[in-house]
Amino acid sequence: MQPDASDHRQPRLLVTGATGYIGGRLVAALEARGHRVRCMARRPEHLTGRVAPATDVVGGDCLRPETLGAAVAGIETAFYLVHSMGSTGRFEDEDRRAARHFGEAARTAGVSKIVYLGGLGDSRRELSPHLRSRHETGEILRQSGVPVVELRASIILGSGSLSFELIRALVERLPIMLCPKWVRIEAQPIAIEDVIAYLEGTLALPAEHRIFEIGGADRVSYADIMLEYARQRGLRRRLIFVPVLTPRLSSLWLGLTTPVYARVGRKLIESIEHPTVVTNDDALRAFPVRPMGLADAISRAMRFEEREFAATRWSDAVSSAGAERSWGGVQFGSRLVDVRSAFVPVPRAAAFAPIRQIGGTRGWYYGNGLWRVRGALDLFVGGVGLRRGRRHPDRIGVGDALDFWRVEAYEPDRRLRLRAEMKLPGRAWLEFEVKDAEGGSTITQSAAFDPVGLPGQLYWYGIYPLHRRVFAGMLAGIARRAVAPAAGPGAPAAAAQNR
Repeated sequence: MQPDASDHRQPRLLVTGATGYIGGRLVAALEARGHRVRCMARRPEHLTGRVAPATDVVGGDCLRPETLGAAVAGIETAFYLVHSMGSTGRFEDEDRRAARHFGEAARTAGVSKIVYLGGLGDSRRELSPHLRSRHETGEILRQSGVPVVELRASIILGSGSLSFELIRALVERLPIMLCPKWVRIEAQPIAIEDVIAYLEGTLALPAEHRIFEIGGADRVSYADIMLEYARQRGLRRRLIFVPVLTPRLSSLWLGLTTPVYARVGRKLIESIEHPTVVTNDDALRAFPVRPMGLADAISRAMRFEEREFAATRWSDAVSSAGAERSWGGVQFGSRLVDVRSAFVPVPRAAAFAPIRQIGGTRGWYYGNGLWRVRGALDLFVGGVGLRRGRRHPDRIGVGDALDFWRVEAYEPDRRLRLRAEMKLPGRAWLEFEVKDAEGGSTITQSAAFDPVGLPGQLYWYGIYPLHRRVFAGMLAGIARRAVAPAAGPGAPAAAAQNR
């Protein structure tokens, strides 16, 4: 019998990392079963419209312990799905602090159980910094005194997952692949559906310290996964193994050929260099889950791999852009703004439609080659580039990743504001606003930049001639698309002005 969400006697569950790939899917699964759920996120506004009306959403940051009290108050079981893999600094230190702060807050609030999703790896052997940190996080949570159920998983395969998008991009784009030795390391990939089933299953376990290793039915290598994907797609792919690709070189290569940028790629590869297989089958006795094999996991992921069908994607997590930079105490110069407007003889909804669809495979309506160059330069310096695309070709929401931007504000048919997540000497936003006007609508496009010191000023004014051309072309392209959605570049331009 499913619990009644309106019954306040039901224990409340907390999901941290609710904006992330796994957290988002877990929230949906718990809601579907009628559980009373509370979501914690650094930017709670990113969950607007993504959770059920009965689900609580609170702000909280595990690196800021003063924000955690309200999140854990009245919680029975807390799912800890936080990591610092996208951090630009020492992610191990951030993981330690986050786990310590959360464990202390949970103990103070009387939380009965913490469920933590970590990573597989034999702790008796030398592990990568990432896997070592995953194990250490579980130990720090246990030190809080709150019972911890830790699930250690291998590669997670599902539509939109980091590992699956990496594999898909490599196999789809490269008929011949030069592969380093880590591609042959054994793993035990598990389908995202099985991971969620295990997480849900922890609710039935007693509140005591347990560690479970979870994996799919098959032990395979990354090479096997890529070849199975190619088989199911009907592609012929050749793998050539070479001994000279270091993790750093491999990560740069991944950054250029896949949606994964170099910093995350390097941490991912360092983890893959170590076997991640199940050595203890206690999970099969404690849970009613019988994980599917590799072929079924890939088949299911492929059925939903198109971005418009992926329930969540790894890039949804705010941490996919790296740690949010703190600007406290930084002296900004005067804000620099480029504002342009265009009148279009169509209703507001029609004028806003191309704005809602901007980015991703549709591009930016002008100079897409220049946008790709800017994305490549961003990847080169360790940024996110354009590889993240967008979640859905026609729908958008606050918190969505959109190429190297993040949706910061969205009002349907009225306003879209994007915050830059590319590497910049300052902060930047791009905003579109559509208002009713006599005989049609007015589109206002604003680009704002808060420079930091002389480098910021030099950046803005140094490339402003190019920005001016791109901004003007982009607005004209939006106006053309609004007036004639099916027309190409030859459609008549709308009246525009710059101020």
